[in-house]
Amino acid sequence: MHTRTVATALLVAGALLASAGCAKNDGSSTGAATKPRAVKAVSGCGEGSWTDPADLSADREPARCDKGAPAPQPLAKKRKLTIATGTLSAEYVAPLTVALEKGEFAKENLDVELKVLPTPDALPLLAKGDIDAQWAAPEAAVMNGINGGFDIKWVAGNFSPDPESKSGLWVRLKENESAEHVPMAGRKLGTMIGKGSVIAYPMNKALKKHGGGLDKIQFQQLGSADVLTALQNGGVDSAWLLDPVWRKVDGDDRYAFLGGQPPGEPLGGMLFGPELLNEDVNAGVALLRAYIRTVNTYFAGDYKSDKSFVAELAKLLKTDEAVLESTPSLRMDWEIRSGTTDRLQAAYTAAGVSEGDPVPEEKAVNRALYEEAVGHKP
Repeated sequence: MHTRTVATALLVAGALLASAGCAKNDGSSTGAATKPRAVKAVSGCGEGSWTDPADLSADREPARCDKGAPAPQPLAKKRKLTIATGTLSAEYVAPLTVALEKGEFAKENLDVELKVLPTPDALPLLAKGDIDAQWAAPEAAVMNGINGGFDIKWVAGNFSPDPESKSGLWVRLKENESAEHVPMAGRKLGTMIGKGSVIAYPMNKALKKHGGGLDKIQFQQLGSADVLTALQNGGVDSAWLLDPVWRKVDGDDRYAFLGGQPPGEPLGGMLFGPELLNEDVNAGVALLRAYIRTVNTYFAGDYKSDKSFVAELAKLLKTDEAVLESTPSLRMDWEIRSGTTDRLQAAYTAAGVSEGDPVPEEKAVNRALYEEAVGHKP
């Protein structure tokens, strides 16, 4: 989840739509679904390697294969791939940095470069095929771009929060208020994340429980270092606090946690452009296979219980070990739930950042590639 303003999201979407004529949009190319691919059973990836996309239960166990599975199936010829990401220091990017460090991409004969690019800069490059994949989310600009004819799809999830996590919407309580009763309509909310981000969905959900909604509150965009300060000094009434910032107010009865990202439902992950969706699907499956193997090998459970791995992770993410240990392990999850893009778009509409009709899920999501990687036959 990345910082951006509503204006930036709309400008990016506008740029994508304006150049839609340059994209392949003749209806002849629909990704892996165009030519059915043989899906074979994968050793080490049994029943638990796939879960029903319709299962939205908060306690859903994420899909898992055995450690080291699925085994590498190196491409016949080395393939260079560029993956754009907004940051390399966030914990949710760790499976990519670890995969690179441990040689999991190389085992597939992939030469992967992780390139730091803000989403507004990376998205047009992905649509044109100038980069191969993007570690981001189906945000408003992405959905607007797809609506304009671009062949971009969300092909794998990233994580859902631990049930103990309190990353999300926090409010400064007024007299006679409690976490169960906080009228939010008309209040000012500070956030480093704009309305066009996927976080609009859980934010809207939390606000509606308390008489608010994205259309009933005032937004104030703030830098990452200013969100907590503004909440504490009264500059804003509420704030969306990320890991590990929420620890600063947790346990203080002047503040209340109203809700965060739904457990068991990833809101971002890997986006593929036309090359990996259509021209070189084998490379796309290989990339996801390496990612999935990394999750199964290093992030299968409570990875922060391993002190040596935490030390290694802190070094890779260039962060302090104590900061990393101050929040629960993320539940790394490569699967995509049914209806997530519908719920996201409903929030974008409420926030006023959607353009055109809602994008049907089949135009925005492709589960076939990660299913092939674990040997699941639909």
